[in-house]
Amino acid sequence: MATDVLDVIRTKRDGGALSDEQVRFFVEGYTAGSIADEQAAALCMAILLRDMAPGELATWTQAMIDSGERLDLSSVGRPTVDKHSTGGVGDKVSLVLAPLVAACGAAVPQLSGRGLGHTGGTLDKLEAVPGWQATLPTERIVAQLRDVGAVICAASETLCPADRKLYALRDVTATVEAVPLIASSIMSKKIAEGTESLVLDVKVGSGAFLPEIDRARRLAETMVGLGHAHGVRTVALVTDMDAPLGRACGNGLEVAEAVETLRGGGPPDVVEVTLALAREMVALAGLPPGGASDPAAALADGRALAVWDAMIRTQGGDPDAELPVAPIRHEVRAPAGGWLRRLDARAVGVAVWRLGAGRSRKEDPVSPSAGAVCLRKPGDEVADGEPLLVLYADDEARVPAALAAVEGAVEIGPEPPAPRPLIVERIA
Repeated sequence: MATDVLDVIRTKRDGGALSDEQVRFFVEGYTAGSIADEQAAALCMAILLRDMAPGELATWTQAMIDSGERLDLSSVGRPTVDKHSTGGVGDKVSLVLAPLVAACGAAVPQLSGRGLGHTGGTLDKLEAVPGWQATLPTERIVAQLRDVGAVICAASETLCPADRKLYALRDVTATVEAVPLIASSIMSKKIAEGTESLVLDVKVGSGAFLPEIDRARRLAETMVGLGHAHGVRTVALVTDMDAPLGRACGNGLEVAEAVETLRGGGPPDVVEVTLALAREMVALAGLPPGGASDPAAALADGRALAVWDAMIRTQGGDPDAELPVAPIRHEVRAPAGGWLRRLDARAVGVAVWRLGAGRSRKEDPVSPSAGAVCLRKPGDEVADGEPLLVLYADDEARVPAALAAVEGAVEIGPEPPAPRPLIVERIA
């Protein structure tokens, strides 16, 4: 058993693989507080620069799972399957997907997080619904899965406490992008939540944490491998995040668009990504294809909307309540006529963040009504001076910084852009 954290740091700094004993010594020590933040930061940077081998990462992930409780969902009475997105701009798919897959016969235990930086968080979005509660005790999670089929809530303090500490540290040490640390952070929580199957939505493009396809593919492959190593049936779809997904970006705005989708409408790109993920989830859950398990039918006939209403009500919310509306509205207009060739997802995400919908630190409050609506998307023909974006804010003083963020985010040309597939790759 390693007894010196400096040996652990040196091993990884010099490109070596950490032994099982070194991994457990570090994860247990840092969780317990016997290893200092600066020492953990040094190891995270060494991992970013030196990487981890598959076996080493599997042990690291298991140690993070073992740092806390593991939920037992065996009494739910339905096959369990979850989905995780690596984060994007306008990505409200989870809001539609959880009730949709539950309407097809599975149970979806979606333990979700909050937004940080330019990407939105599912819990922040749902908290725009009056009365909705993010924090549930374990017995209520299990009961809601049994009775409703879907739950979206915060992970408890006792689930993967090692990840809770490491995530906060990575955020302030420029090590968020380390693929082994991203993969272990996501997969330790998903495995600890007790789901039998998992579908991953790995974003690629300007609005993703990993904009390059090679790194996004590697992250997807790494997470699928970790899932298989820990007995969780896992599939990943790599999906496009070069432009915002859908039209609405921001907490309450995205809830409204998700409900529109559950009512059989919604933007075509949101519907396409949602159905692609839903079909993978239904298949992994072992439900028979077609019939009552067909996601497209459950979306069209109102069953998914009924589960949404029940899910929101069970967590204290009012699905019929009016969502908050921002008092400040500012239009961003086309600088010329032609074809909209690019609408940069990251730039729009940063603008939405600056408008008040996101946070710089985990403890920052967020506005439920701030955000942006994309009136036009790449591939649309636009007229000179036509509104392209509408920015929403609670405070007029936030608008100039948001406008600066989207300056240069729009490209208009004489020809339409080449179409980009939304579903880039499937990795199993």
